[in-house]
Amino acid sequence: MLQVGDTVPGFSLPNQDGTMISPADFKGKKIVIYFYPKDNTPGCTTEACGFRDVYDEILAKGAVVLGISKDSTASHTKFREKFELPFHLLSDVETTTIQAFGAWGEKKMCGKTYMGIIRSTFVVDENGVISHVFPKVNTKTHATEILAAL
Repeated sequence: MLQVGDTVPGFSLPNQDGTMISPADFKGKKIVIYFYPKDNTPGCTTEACGFRDVYDEILAKGAVVLGISKDSTASHTKFREKFELPFHLLSDVETTTIQAFGAWGEKKMCGKTYMGIIRSTFVVDENGVISHVFPKVNTKTHATEILAAL
């Protein structure tokens, strides 16, 4: 997993509308990049709505939010519209960016072991350097945690 002080990896992923988005698009701004397992699941919905509810405050601190999962752009469109999410949701079907950040790994649920997205968040400063890493996330309090970090 990337650490504080690492340079954000370059990537370009389609958002919910199919528009390619990369960190370079937000030069001079802080970027909150959060990785989540799946659209429309309870934990992921709680986390996304938390960011939605404080998004104006995040913008006021000179930051933007990018959510990344391996869901399709069509899934992201429905998720974003259903919960009125004001930020980009990026589709990384091949998990290339997810793996570059170290947000892909072994998980366990119901006694089964499988590979999947590790719910984690990275705050990138205006110079493209990671300033905060949240490797374990409480979906209910995460948005306010990020707000405090900004």
